[in-house]
Amino acid sequence: MSELRIDASVPGLDEDTAGLAEAAEAAGFDGIWAPEMDFDAFLPLPVVAEHTTDIELGTRIATAFARSPMVLALQGWDLQRYSDGRFVLGLGTQVKGHNERRFSVDFEWERPGPRLREVVESIKHIWDVFEGEADEFDYDGEFYQFSLLPEAFDPGPLDSGQPDIWVAGVNEYNLKMAGGTADGLCMHIFNTPEYTEEVIEPTVRAGAEKMGKSMDEVTLSASPFVITGDADRRAARREEVRGRIAFYGSTRTYHDVFELHGWDDIGPELHELSKEGQWGEMQRLVTDEMVEAFAVEAPPEELADEIRETYGGIADRVQLEFDPTEPFWEDVVGAL
Repeated sequence: MSELRIDASVPGLDEDTAGLAEAAEAAGFDGIWAPEMDFDAFLPLPVVAEHTTDIELGTRIATAFARSPMVLALQGWDLQRYSDGRFVLGLGTQVKGHNERRFSVDFEWERPGPRLREVVESIKHIWDVFEGEADEFDYDGEFYQFSLLPEAFDPGPLDSGQPDIWVAGVNEYNLKMAGGTADGLCMHIFNTPEYTEEVIEPTVRAGAEKMGKSMDEVTLSASPFVITGDADRRAARREEVRGRIAFYGSTRTYHDVFELHGWDDIGPELHELSKEGQWGEMQRLVTDEMVEAFAVEAPPEELADEIRETYGGIADRVQLEFDPTEPFWEDVVGAL
């Protein structure tokens, strides 16, 4: 593992985006990422690029299937150019319900893992053509085919070269693909250091080695729950985290994390309660031991040591929920 790098998240595009980006860079963060929540993941990033000089920026993550790989390739190329080579394209599948009912994208028959692999492969092929490193524009996959690129629509090479592509992954296929086909993995927040060390890292490594790559070429980016602040704030935040563990833990896809820790029964119980809308009861099932396993908790003056002790050696980067109104972040990041 390389030296641990610390990243921040941007909540969206509004009048505070520029100030947040400037504050994150001033505090010493290495990167700033935009998720796809109630705003487009790409739209805040030109503002971030314009108001910073060194910090990396990217999507973490943008939904892959709601956009053509050509659209993603052009957006990534434009942002790489505009940021002078600081952009990272983070992509994920999203779940079936969101693809079909929020984005109106066919999903069930698509086999999302292989389809995401083709998204990454085809974008890299498109970028190779832009760079002049491919003789023909001729990607021919199961889900995507590209064969027409008139000269007027080819933006040409960049001095900074191609961006990296990171993918979100939970299952074995996507974890291996993150190491073998992509350039990095965006780990889900519903994760523990033990699961990272015992399941995620070895699986990503296997994918990398299959493609003749070393782990030095693959970025592992963690995004743990963080509990910090004064005693009252930590107590309140602990309950927020308990609720989010209950929410994510009700999804069967994530039950492997519980099972690694010996909590085999909790996932199915949470799933059944979620179908009944019993959110309060779900939260009560999440014990203090579970919160401790999933979250990094410490007062601000001890947080840097806790992050380093927990994720140093098993991740390359850690994303934190940055609040510029909290005065301690510069000291925390500086200590890392």
